[in-house]
Amino acid sequence: MKLLRRKEGPSLDSRLEALAEAVTLAEGRLPGEAVTGARAVAERAGARRGLSVEHTVAALAGATGSGKSSLFNALAGKDVAAVGVTRPTTSAAQAVVWEGAARGGAVPGGGAGPLLDWLDVFGRHPAADASPDISGLILLDLPDHDSIQLAHRLEVDRLVELVDLLVWVVDPQKYADAALHERYLRPLAAHRDVMVVVLNQVDRLPPAAVDRCLRDLRRLLDEDGLRGVPVLAASARTGSGLGDLRSLLGSRVADRRSWSARLSADVTTAADLLATASTHPASPASPVGQASPAGLARQAGPAAENGHLAPATAEATRDVSRSSRAEATEGTAREVEAVEGPSTPRAGTAVPVLAAGREAVRAAPLPDAGADDVSARLGRRLTAALEQAAGVPLVLEAVARGHRHRAVVATGWPVTRWVRRLRPDPLRRLRIGAAPLPAGGAGEGTGAGPDGPAVGRTSVPAASVVQQAQVDTAIRDVGDAAASGMPGPWAAAVRQAARARSRELADAVDRAVGATSSRATRRPHWWRAVGGLQWMIFMAMMAGVVWLGALFGLDYLQLPEPPVPTLGEVPWPTVLLVGGALAGVLLALLARFAAWAGGRRRARRTARALRAAIDEVAADHVLRPVEDELDRYARFRAAVERARA
Repeated sequence: MKLLRRKEGPSLDSRLEALAEAVTLAEGRLPGEAVTGARAVAERAGARRGLSVEHTVAALAGATGSGKSSLFNALAGKDVAAVGVTRPTTSAAQAVVWEGAARGGAVPGGGAGPLLDWLDVFGRHPAADASPDISGLILLDLPDHDSIQLAHRLEVDRLVELVDLLVWVVDPQKYADAALHERYLRPLAAHRDVMVVVLNQVDRLPPAAVDRCLRDLRRLLDEDGLRGVPVLAASARTGSGLGDLRSLLGSRVADRRSWSARLSADVTTAADLLATASTHPASPASPVGQASPAGLARQAGPAAENGHLAPATAEATRDVSRSSRAEATEGTAREVEAVEGPSTPRAGTAVPVLAAGREAVRAAPLPDAGADDVSARLGRRLTAALEQAAGVPLVLEAVARGHRHRAVVATGWPVTRWVRRLRPDPLRRLRIGAAPLPAGGAGEGTGAGPDGPAVGRTSVPAASVVQQAQVDTAIRDVGDAAASGMPGPWAAAVRQAARARSRELADAVDRAVGATSSRATRRPHWWRAVGGLQWMIFMAMMAGVVWLGALFGLDYLQLPEPPVPTLGEVPWPTVLLVGGALAGVLLALLARFAAWAGGRRRARRTARALRAAIDEVAADHVLRPVEDELDRYARFRAAVERARA
């Protein structure tokens, strides 16, 4: 089914999708009442558009004694609703259906049956006439909205949430009743396109008084935000104005847009509810039907200004004040909960569109997110604090010293290099480059380093209290700066996202340090070449020692000495011994100098690698969750704006 598309904005389908998206994004961020109410609106809208769109459900709603049942009978063309002096008269909603000749005529509820089932309206009657001008109209007679019976008021609230067109029936005595204006009309200001107000019983007033009442009623409606809502004067007793009302209903039925206009208004109200929940702190629900002092003060309407009105009007005005005050103290939200209980709304039951309307006047445009690039502005400060807490300076010093230590062991003079082995390796003291701990070890799991091998926890000293406080402050600064300018609930969600994985930071940073620093334990290729050269020199020196030893033995035994080759004047055995020793020591000194320079260079490379690794940890545990939350809010804001369009 293709829905009608408004020229000036997105279609109802896209707005419903935007509302559903906003509800999903608001889950866990906004108060549950707002999210549940908006979700129920979206679900109910989907259910309503899946039912008959050829029918328009109009409801006559009004206060006790307003004559809506008499008006209902007059429009139906027969006595369907009971009319009497005893109040309340109407206890359950009844429906009159105009199916038309093409729909089978007099079948009560006919093609409208599924829609009436969804509304839970079981009193169904065919209209007296099958006039084609209003074919497809379903007219409901609701109980009194100010009934002394709580169940009646709940039934009115439920159906006011669901019907396509609201026809409010007022009388000259109570048209300014604060219970009506504060509890229904003002909260439903967004539904002005699907509302009609009928001033009934005008036959009881002289023509001049009728005009004054209509003007004053128009003024009150404008104050309620209902500018443009049709206001008709009628009399069910004399039939005056019924033709205009019937014609208006016929035009709305023929237009076939009341249902979509109602759903559109519901989506706007639900989106306003989400916006209000975002921009304002949660407040206790206002008592149902509670009138403000200003509303009570205006109840007199023109009666206080016109002494020549009928005495019944002035007396009724005083009765209005008393009844409104009684309504304000009696009809509270706690009563509703006591009767219905905190259950999940079912299909066709009331959801808080009325409550949302009361809060919608506080809705304001949602501001943009405060920080557009958290990583660029705040990541460096967090990384610096994590570097200090992870002992990076200590690790870098160990990298430089460890490189020199291992270079001496690998390239030193073989005669003395064993002495170096007696000294502890600075990197191994920190468990950098050591074998990983076994899985399931005493609280020390293993992790995978960047190059693949498993890396255990290091032995870098734990962060001091001051260092940990610096990390906490940096995390808090990230959350505060990112949440700047955002609405309260979303700002709290951003701050929470910044702290959500803070407990994992120390372990993650330590593993990153261990995995990254383990690259510093790699042996350069020149170490092996120099080490091999050192052994060749050592072997040459040992050959000189053996040669000289043999010559010494022959001389000791007084045996003839073989000829000894010389290098100039120096015998070769001496050249091998002395030259080997000097060459080995000189090569060891040169290798140590190269190792010192290489240690500094490797420490600088390790510093850059550690900074990048800690940057990634900070981004993964702090910055990215914050950016995800900012992106979630941006998508929520865009969805709410589309739903409110």
